[in-house]
Amino acid sequence: MKWIVCGVCAVLLAVLMACAPMFSSEAETEYLRIHIRANSNSSEDQRVKYLVKDAVVEALIPLLSEAQTKQEATQIISENLSYINAVADKVLQSEGFDYKGEARIATESFPTRVYDDITLPAGEYDAVILDLGSGEGDNWWCLVYPAFCFTKSENSTNYVYISKIWEIINSVT
Repeated sequence: MKWIVCGVCAVLLAVLMACAPMFSSEAETEYLRIHIRANSNSSEDQRVKYLVKDAVVEALIPLLSEAQTKQEATQIISENLSYINAVADKVLQSEGFDYKGEARIATESFPTRVYDDITLPAGEYDAVILDLGSGEGDNWWCLVYPAFCFTKSENSTNYVYISKIWEIINSVT
């Protein structure tokens, strides 16, 4: 029994050590977030925000699936900002909206955010910001790097959400 307890403790220690950089003050430099900000909080602007999100995620999956570093992901996004805008604008136009999307990469201050079992502490983060119209409405967010929301889907209507953090934990255990 003593050996089992020691083994469990060793595994937990290894997991904590592997995850420590993700929860340290350096964490902000290792994440690339994505925020899609609705034009307003009206029900129609919020509805179209999710349609744009679906289209943008689908468009970025093949581009970001092989990114191995935050720098690679940032470079890919930088090279495809006009493509992201075009994807957003196509959805907005097809839904009858007269405003457009405007994508950029910026460093901004964000509050603490919780997504399932992951907590990102408040701080300065690099992010892909996609403003729809004025961008003054509530936003949808996730992580571009590590690839928390982007992976190849089994079919075009179902997304498979993955987490590099979870892959690290599984590789240690």
